[in-house]
Amino acid sequence: MHKRLHFRGFRPVLLFLSILFLSAAFLGACGKASLSPSGTEGSQTASDKKVSKTSFFLNTVVTITLYGTEDDSLIEECFSLCQRYESLLSRTASGSDVYALNHRATDTVSDETLSLIKTGLDYSALSGGAFDITIGSCSSLWDFTAEVPSVPNRDAILEGLAHVGYEKLSLDGNTVSFSDSETFLDLGAIAKGYIADRLKEFLVENHVTSAIIDLGGNVLCLGEKPDGRSFQIGIQRPFDTQGTPLLVIPVSDWSVVTSGTYERCFEEGGKLYHHILDPSTGYPCENNLLSVTILSEHSVDGDALSTACFSLGLEEGTALIDSLDDIYAIFVTDDYQIHYSDGLLDRFSVSSP
Repeated sequence: MHKRLHFRGFRPVLLFLSILFLSAAFLGACGKASLSPSGTEGSQTASDKKVSKTSFFLNTVVTITLYGTEDDSLIEECFSLCQRYESLLSRTASGSDVYALNHRATDTVSDETLSLIKTGLDYSALSGGAFDITIGSCSSLWDFTAEVPSVPNRDAILEGLAHVGYEKLSLDGNTVSFSDSETFLDLGAIAKGYIADRLKEFLVENHVTSAIIDLGGNVLCLGEKPDGRSFQIGIQRPFDTQGTPLLVIPVSDWSVVTSGTYERCFEEGGKLYHHILDPSTGYPCENNLLSVTILSEHSVDGDALSTACFSLGLEEGTALIDSLDDIYAIFVTDDYQIHYSDGLLDRFSVSSP
C-alpha cells in the first residue's frame, strides 16, 4: 500500500481539532454542521429529508446526520456503538481494556482493542515515533480541560518521558505485554478515527447511502448528498474565534481530520501551551505549524497521520504523506501560508470561502 519511511528523533502525542461543516448557503457557528442536501427551499422531498443527533461521547461532541430519511433508530444504534467503544478504548474509564492494561489488571484485550493497538504500532513504526501510542505516562500529566490548566512539574515530565516508547510494547495473540512497568497506552490519537470507520461500516451494512459522522472534528462522509453533490467541508482558520473557514473542500465518501494548536491550549507566563506533545521533551511541540489536515478514505489513518505529520513538521511531514497512496495533507504554517501535499489539488477542488 505504501513505501515505509522512518523519521527518527520525533515523538509527539495527540490532538483533536475541529473541522467545520459548510453548507452551500452559510457556515454553521461553533463548528457545527449546517448542510443542505438539496440546496433549495420549499416543500420537502425525499432528498430533503434528514435526521441528526448530537451527544457527548469520547470526551467530545459527537454529531451524526443521515440524509434521505427521518428514522433516527440507526442513529441511536450508532450512539450505542460509541458507548461500547468508549468502554473498551478510553484511557480514563474504569473497566475499559486500556484502563485495565495500564493498571496491569489484565494483559488480555478484545479483538477490537487489539486491532486498534496493532494499527497504532504500525503508525508508530512508520513514523519512527512521531506518533506513539505509549505516550500515556506523559499525556496523563497534562490536563487541558481543567478549569485552570497549568504546566506540569518538570521532574514529573522527565520521569514520564523515561517510560515512553512503542518498542516497549509487544503482542502475542490478544495478549499485550510491556517491557517497562510504567509504560502506559493512550489511544486517544486514533480512537475517534477507528470508531468513525466502524460507524460508517455499520451504516453501510444497514443500507445508508448518505451520511456525515463527526466525532469532535473527525469528519467522515458516507457517500455524497442525495442530490449527487459532494459535501462541503470547511477547514477552520486557526485561532479564529468565529469559526471562519480558511478553505472549503468538496468531499464524497472520504475522511477529513485536522490537528493543530488552537483549540485545546492555555497560556501561562506569557507562553501558549497546546496539547500536541513532543515526547522527546514532554512539552508541546514547537515548530512553525498551526495545523495539519489529512484527507484519507479511512478516518483512523487521518487521525494517526495528522498527529505524526504535525510533529514531524512541514518538510518531513510532507515527505511522509507523499510516500503513501491515496492520502493527502494540508499544512498551515504560522504565517498562515497553506502548503499542499503532492496531488491534492488534482484530486480535490479546494476553494476559499
